[in-house]
Amino acid sequence: MPKDFSRARRVGEQIQREIADMLHSESKDPRFKLLTISAVEVANDLAYAKVFFTLLDDSLDVDNVQQALVKASGFMRKQLAKRMSLRIVPNLRFVYDKSIAYGASLSNLIDGAIETDKAKHDQDGNNGEDTEYNRRGED
Repeated sequence: MPKDFSRARRVGEQIQREIADMLHSESKDPRFKLLTISAVEVANDLAYAKVFFTLLDDSLDVDNVQQALVKASGFMRKQLAKRMSLRIVPNLRFVYDKSIAYGASLSNLIDGAIETDKAKHDQDGNNGEDTEYNRRGED
């Protein structure tokens, strides 16, 4: 029977909590205050961890923040070793999570399409009138 909640997944969730806490409470870099750890994927052998992050401030340069995270990864690994009881602390690889920004842009596109559609129907003067568009569901 396969495990639903593997060790790698549990370790990944703990690493996510610990890194987020480190970045917000122990870090002196102001760029890390506007950063969120969205997920952590740990390899089954616990040797590597992919840490996905998003930025709360769009004005920050993603590459600049990613380089700062890579420089701080040694410190974070030492802190993880102190906080967690692991024989091997995974090497940390930081990856920018584009899904949040992509979702926001899709939401803006949908909102724009809805506004355009409303404006088109309001401009046609069909406010609640019986038109073919309104009768489609009656067939």
